[in-house]
Amino acid sequence: MTAKRVKLRHGQVRPKTAAARKARFEEIYQVLDRTYPNATCALTHRDPWELLVATILSAQCTDKRVNEVTPGLFAKYPTPKDFAAVRPEVLAEDIRSTGFFNNKSKSIVGAATKVVEEFGGVVPRTMDELLTIPGAARKTANVVLGTAYGVATGVVVDTHVQRISKRLDFTRETEPVKIEQDLMRIVPQSRWILFSHQIILHGRALCIARNPRCAECPLEKLCYSADKTV
Repeated sequence: MTAKRVKLRHGQVRPKTAAARKARFEEIYQVLDRTYPNATCALTHRDPWELLVATILSAQCTDKRVNEVTPGLFAKYPTPKDFAAVRPEVLAEDIRSTGFFNNKSKSIVGAATKVVEEFGGVVPRTMDELLTIPGAARKTANVVLGTAYGVATGVVVDTHVQRISKRLDFTRETEPVKIEQDLMRIVPQSRWILFSHQIILHGRALCIARNPRCAECPLEKLCYSADKTV
């Protein structure tokens, strides 16, 4: 195997054979399991509807900020029917601190209306149905299906997953949909949900966008990213 590897900077090597690549990926999964064994969604929620709303709010916003807003929001609007009944411009004021509040309020009111009128007030459990809901693209649908229902229909691809998947050479794509397709081919389906949560936590803790904390990273010896800091 050593003869079929290419030397890179930092002393790491890129596996050349499918078997070597698979072995490296398996080692990465083992490190992630040891480091983030209980990784889960950071958005506070009590049911699939609350998770859907929180995920819509999380676009271009931190989970911390969303979690500060949602308790009061769900106290004021306890059910999808309550959200469907509010005018978007009123809801926008309630979520102003999450940014892009006008678009988000329209999406949430539209989502509530769709859930109430077409799904009996219950967030659907399939990708095709979720994608008909305003504000729910694949990332949001994967979050809801994976976290709320335990259904692995895809891999959540947020900014952390995009960045780290490229650094770890799981993909060379730049578009989220193509990155997800690569991850679904490489990562076993049984790991799709947990893998996303683990990578997101890793992106927040160590593999940050600028000046990643590589000296502290348990994956450092398996990583040959060009922007490593060690």
